Amino acid sequence: MNLDYIIPNNWSILEEGFDPNQVKASESLFSIGNGAMGQRANFEEKYSGPTFQGSYIAGVYYPDKTRVGWWKNGYPEYFAKVLNAPSWIGINVTINNEQLDLFACKNVKDFRRELNMKVGWLSRSFVATLQNDIEVEVKTKRFLSLDLDEVGAIDFNITPLNSDAEITFEPYLDSGITNEDTNWDDKFWDTLNVSHENNQAFIQAKTMKTDFYTCTFMESQVFIDGKSVVNKPDFASDAHLASFSYTYNVKKDETYTIHKFGGYTVDRNHDKNELVAAAKSILSKATDAGFSKLLDNQKEAWAKIWDMADITIDGDVKAQQGIRFNIFHLNQTYSGTDATLNIGPKGFTGEKYGGSTYWDTEAYCIPFYMATKDQEVARNLLKYRYNHLEKAIENAQKLGFSNGAALYPMVTMNGEECHNEWEITFEEIHRNGAIAFAIFNYYRYTGDFSYIPEMGLEVLIGISRFWHQRANFSTHKNKYMILGVTGPNEYENNVNNNWYTNYIAKWCIDYTLETIEKVKEGHSVDFERISGKTNISHEELALWKKVADNMYFPYSEEHNVFLQQDGFLDKELITVEDLDQAQRPINQKWSWDRILRSPYIKQADILQGFYFFEDDFSTEELERHFKFYEPFTVHESSLSPCVHSIQAAKLDRMDQAYTFYLRTSRLDLDDYNHEVHEGLHITSMAGTWMSIVEGFGGMRIKNDTLSFEPKIPNQWDAYSFKVNFRNQIIKVSVNQNETQFQLEGDTDLQILVNGKELTISPNNLVTV
Repeated sequence: MNLDYIIPNNWSILEEGFDPNQVKASESLFSIGNGAMGQRANFEEKYSGPTFQGSYIAGVYYPDKTRVGWWKNGYPEYFAKVLNAPSWIGINVTINNEQLDLFACKNVKDFRRELNMKVGWLSRSFVATLQNDIEVEVKTKRFLSLDLDEVGAIDFNITPLNSDAEITFEPYLDSGITNEDTNWDDKFWDTLNVSHENNQAFIQAKTMKTDFYTCTFMESQVFIDGKSVVNKPDFASDAHLASFSYTYNVKKDETYTIHKFGGYTVDRNHDKNELVAAAKSILSKATDAGFSKLLDNQKEAWAKIWDMADITIDGDVKAQQGIRFNIFHLNQTYSGTDATLNIGPKGFTGEKYGGSTYWDTEAYCIPFYMATKDQEVARNLLKYRYNHLEKAIENAQKLGFSNGAALYPMVTMNGEECHNEWEITFEEIHRNGAIAFAIFNYYRYTGDFSYIPEMGLEVLIGISRFWHQRANFSTHKNKYMILGVTGPNEYENNVNNNWYTNYIAKWCIDYTLETIEKVKEGHSVDFERISGKTNISHEELALWKKVADNMYFPYSEEHNVFLQQDGFLDKELITVEDLDQAQRPINQKWSWDRILRSPYIKQADILQGFYFFEDDFSTEELERHFKFYEPFTVHESSLSPCVHSIQAAKLDRMDQAYTFYLRTSRLDLDDYNHEVHEGLHITSMAGTWMSIVEGFGGMRIKNDTLSFEPKIPNQWDAYSFKVNFRNQIIKVSVNQNETQFQLEGDTDLQILVNGKELTISPNNLVTV
């Protein structure tokens, strides 16, 4: 672990004591969002120390020109940047002509920061002594409204403790911002207009190249000891800044308060010529409600989310804090109401990786959203991929594929590939398989087949055409092979016959062929439309089948395991246990050349395949492969520990399962990979949910029936979770002695528990 300063708590993330060395990490950990926008936990007042300033608007990006490789055919022209948006949270605070700045204060004591996950707010409190010897107490609270998702609210209070003081609040908007992550230090924003009206200010700006039009807005109210102060502020502006000044002579022990309301209106939701009018409308709603009422509404909105999504753990506060932290950030990042949005790997907490969509969504996130929300949320994520099908076909065409073959992007904002590492962008093609698997998984879980004839079959056909063309026949082995790929384990690039890639390619073709027959038989009108649109023929399908039936899979007779790829056993097989811990993480200590020659696995490809296609393999086969590959796995991918936790639980390796669970749930809280200052690992957080529900809870779909094989770590007294299965909500409660099931619904539900059929009835507790 790298960090150990977050105080364990069931419902809050807590930090006590001010340490400038922790500021960037805390800015990530205490981030807030509401699905439409988000921000790192930057201070409202000036901070001159090291900081990573970040505010983000969902769906707004910039196509930053790729820095290397554009001379290669098919190389992406840009790397999509998650844009640091104009800031609305700033409040400069001046006390007797000295600016409040924690980095410059003589002394800071009683510093406390809290992210209350139950209600969805961020607070700070501290006592600071300035260089002019004025001592003040500061208390702040802010949140981004779930109900009015274009607005956020700040409550900032300052109390002079040792003398009267003249205090000025200067709330401001700033569009002169820069990105932490940029290739060429381009100018990303063009400020169009700065204006104000009464206590309201507006900055209209647009992104360069992509032309997203935005209006950043604010309105403030000031109070003394809770009583409104009528104080006409001074206004100042320049090309990128708008600010008001509210000055008041504050007596010792009086509290001077500012309520600031701010946020964004965007042309994704409004006419670009009406953004200021839309901002005025949302400000009117916010100020009419006031800070307290908005906070009450926030509490109610989060209560509804937690009622369905919460996982309780008794007897292990760190484990409880970890899972709630993960669930909280997933819900802050994506609400599921907009099919044009997706789940970025950093969410609203940082800029690394770029793009908003990875294969993480299909492989890890969809199960969480299917089970904790209405199935329409997961359907929107699948609709997102259907809407990008033509772009996926274009991506494949750029590489020489034809006939409607589709290669979905490794990273994207709009369906176009925007990742700029060749070995990942064009070799990590397994992401196509994850999308096909998500279609299968959605139908398997929800029972909603309608997506497939309406949209999904076209996606499956495009993906299968890609696999058919990407495989080549080896006369030497009399098998089809897939050469020059990178699997999920990115510590092995440009390999031949990555087992996971070959297996998921075969599975995709088989599943598509099966689905074509099902649509043909049950949805003839849709089938005629799709066959006419795609021009599929019996001859083409026969060629697909030939590839699937004759796919090559590397195997070791000596170890009786599938090999990660050709040549894996040629490596020097030194286990992680024998690796000098001072060399970890290897991605920060070793050259890439050394990593590629090592046996160390970022995440185990074969175990990922065994997770997806568990029914294709015996428990004994899983045990052999887990025992062989886990010792070489360094888990330096955030997506790795959750799968290992699930499989360790299945294999009754409960101590390992628990260790892996803690690693995935506290990956960021404890900064296992020494990178939390860059932002959080949002998409892998869904894997944390899976590690409990699918790992310890043993939830599966078997023969179209919901199945559980509950287990519990020795470290826990009990745990519980809910899942929404086909519009019926089941609560599962597990302790060291028994498991209880409760059903919220109208009809009985047949489930399997440890392989035995069980009927649960609405509002009737069943104990096993």
